[in-house]
Amino acid sequence: MQTDPTPNTDQDGIELSVVMPCLNEHRTLGTCIEKAMCCMREHGINGEVIVADNGSDDGSIEIARSKGARVVNVSIRGYGAALFDGIASARGKFVIMGDADDTYDFSALQPFVEKLREGYDLVVGNRFKGGIDNGAMPPAHRYFGNPLLSALGRFLFRCPQVGDFYCGLRGFRKEAVDRISVQSTGMEFALEMIVKAGIHGLSIAEVPTTLSCDVKDRVPHLRTYRDGWRSLRFFLTMSPHWLFSLPGAALAAGGALVSLLLFFGGFTIGGVSFDYHTLIFTSAAVVIGYQGVLLGCFCKLIQTEVGLHPIYTKLAFLRRRSVLERGLLLAGVLACTGLAIAILAVWLWYQKDFGELRPGTAIRLTIASVFLVILASQTFFAAFFLGTINLLAERRKRFKQRSTDPS
Repeated sequence: MQTDPTPNTDQDGIELSVVMPCLNEHRTLGTCIEKAMCCMREHGINGEVIVADNGSDDGSIEIARSKGARVVNVSIRGYGAALFDGIASARGKFVIMGDADDTYDFSALQPFVEKLREGYDLVVGNRFKGGIDNGAMPPAHRYFGNPLLSALGRFLFRCPQVGDFYCGLRGFRKEAVDRISVQSTGMEFALEMIVKAGIHGLSIAEVPTTLSCDVKDRVPHLRTYRDGWRSLRFFLTMSPHWLFSLPGAALAAGGALVSLLLFFGGFTIGGVSFDYHTLIFTSAAVVIGYQGVLLGCFCKLIQTEVGLHPIYTKLAFLRRRSVLERGLLLAGVLACTGLAIAILAVWLWYQKDFGELRPGTAIRLTIASVFLVILASQTFFAAFFLGTINLLAERRKRFKQRSTDPS
C-alpha cells in the first residue's frame, strides 16, 4: 500500500468533512462540533463540520449554525437517510461520521485521518479496544449482541479487520463509499457500509476509540431486540449463498445420495431399517434443497442488478440469453424421465393384470416419477424467472450505454 505523507485535498481545498446526523441533540451537538473543529485546528487539517438534520425542533439547527457548522436539512426520516445526504454534500476527500450525542470523542479524529492518508478506504473505530465507560453500553450489547453479530459479519463478508461492526465513529474516502453505493435509510446504513466494503474488496483498517455515557434524560434511539433482529436479517439477506445456496446444496446432495441407495432397496444401520418410507423424506429433502439453490441464484443476481453486490459474480453464466432454453431443455429431460418411470410402473401393473404389485416396487417407482416431475416443474419456472432477470440486466446495460454515449 502506497503511503501519502502529506495531506491530500480536493479542488475546494478541504481534506476532511465531519458529518453528524442529528435529531434533537441540542444538549450535546454544540460540544461535538467544538471538539471536531478544535481537533482539526490542532492538527492542521483543513476541514468542515456538516450537521445532517433529520427534522429537529429543539434548537439544534440554530446551535449548529452558531458553532460554524454547515447544516443539511434531510426530509426523509432515518439514520441512514441523514447520513446519506450529509455525506453527499461533503466537500472533503475524507469523511468521518459520528453520532452527535457526545458518546464518541470528536477531539480524537487524528488516528482516523492518518489511516486514510495511508491509503485505506474505510477506517472503523473499535470501542472494545479503546475503552467503554461503565454504563455506556448495555451488558447485553457489550458481552453478547455486538460480539456475536460482529463475528457473524466478519465470517460472512470477509471483514477480519473489523472487531466492532456497530461503532458509529468511522472514516472513509468519499469516492470509495460513493462507488459502493450504500442505500439503507435506517440503522442498517452503517452495517451496509462495512458489508459492501468487504464484498467489493475495499481496504479496511481499525483504530481504537472510546465510548462515553449518554446524557441523562435523553430518549435512546437504539432498541435492543428490534435492532438486533434487523441486523441479523440484513446480514442474512446480504449473503444469499449462506442463507439459501450452501444449505440447499448440502440438503440436496445428502438427500440424493440416500435416495439413490433406497431406490434399489432398503438397508439397515445399527438395527434401524430404512426402506421406501424413508425414500419419501429423502426425496423431499432433494426438492427443498434444489429450491434453496435456485433461490440463492435468484437473490444473488437480483442483488447485483440493484447494486447490493458487485456486478461481477461467479453466477455470471446465468445471465446468458441461452439460459432460458437450456433450463427448458433440462426441465424437459426431467419430465420425460419421470413420465417414462410412470409408464414403467403402469406396465408392471399391466403385467399383473392390474392386480396387486409388490408394495416396495410400486411405491419406489411412484416416488421417483413424482419426484422428477416436481424437479422438472421447478426447473421450468426457474428458467423463465432467470430469463426475466436477464431482460432487466439487458435493459440496465442499454440504459447505461445510452447515458454514457456522448452522441
